[in-house]
Amino acid sequence: MRATYLHGEGDIRLADTAEPSVRQPTDAVVRVVAACVCGSDLWGYRGVRGADEPRRIGHEFVGVVEEVGADVRTVRAGDFVIAPFVVSDGTCAHCRNGVHTSCVNGGAWGSTSRAGEALDGTQAQYVRAPFADGTLVATPGTPDPALVPALLTLSDVMATGHHAAVSARVAPGDSVVVVGDGAVGLSAVLAAARLGAGRIIAMSRHADRQRLATRFGATDIVATRGEEGVAEVKELLGGIGADAVLECVGTKESMQQALDSTRPGGRVGYVGVPAGGPELPVGQMFSNNISVAGGVAPVRHYLDELLADVLDGKLDPGPVFDVEYPLEQVADAYRDMDARKVVKPLLRP
Repeated sequence: MRATYLHGEGDIRLADTAEPSVRQPTDAVVRVVAACVCGSDLWGYRGVRGADEPRRIGHEFVGVVEEVGADVRTVRAGDFVIAPFVVSDGTCAHCRNGVHTSCVNGGAWGSTSRAGEALDGTQAQYVRAPFADGTLVATPGTPDPALVPALLTLSDVMATGHHAAVSARVAPGDSVVVVGDGAVGLSAVLAAARLGAGRIIAMSRHADRQRLATRFGATDIVATRGEEGVAEVKELLGGIGADAVLECVGTKESMQQALDSTRPGGRVGYVGVPAGGPELPVGQMFSNNISVAGGVAPVRHYLDELLADVLDGKLDPGPVFDVEYPLEQVADAYRDMDARKVVKPLLRP
């Protein structure tokens, strides 16, 4: 089969590798129907998180189960499944508390489990899924192909945007600012709208993303940054700032933008992967009673709820995928996403 490997900065290659097989009785083998490139994948591609040696990459996919181990009970061959971006056993204390990303036995696709076992990168034709019962979620029957992009967002970006909104305690009627116009930020706009926010300000400087943010429920667009951006946000909100701000970038500047845009007593939900030295100014937070919560999204915890809305036609995050690439062109997908020519590339093996 073919799988994607990161060789180094700017160096993505598709290579032949052995097809996976069931190794443990809790494993499943899944044929990938659709995968994608994530903004966090770009950190390695840009050399921020390099590869000492070629390694498989990718952590988002949906597919069809080909084979299961003897102990697997919740999925079976032929099931269409969604895979959260983190493997989890579903039974440890952290999983039971809804924090599957801290599973004592799990790990991220393309990395290693807590026990040091290599986990497949998912930009590939097939993937071995450890702890299939705790990780994979089967849809009721085979979904319409038109739903595949929306279902794929549930493996990461839609659930991550939802985590930002939940962490900021977005409630009906709230004013919300979203910092970041990538796929997660756009999903956060949609998540805020789903939770009933009354006004949603998307901070975006790109016309195509502004249009999608508006389609997802943004009522206002602010294209400026820094002090000017904060001033514009406050002008729109009567001079006091937002009830909730969703930080979806992960830099020092984006976190400060979020905090400065929050009203006294407001909340910041952050899900941007920390890559630019974000810091928390405790003095500012203390003086203004600003709450900050968030982190890596426990996708499995949210998946059942979000899946139900997608299947009912109430939620459609699929448009965050603006271009599809065959897996053979995965290097082009990385290059185009890195150059901001696309919002989020969908890969078809």
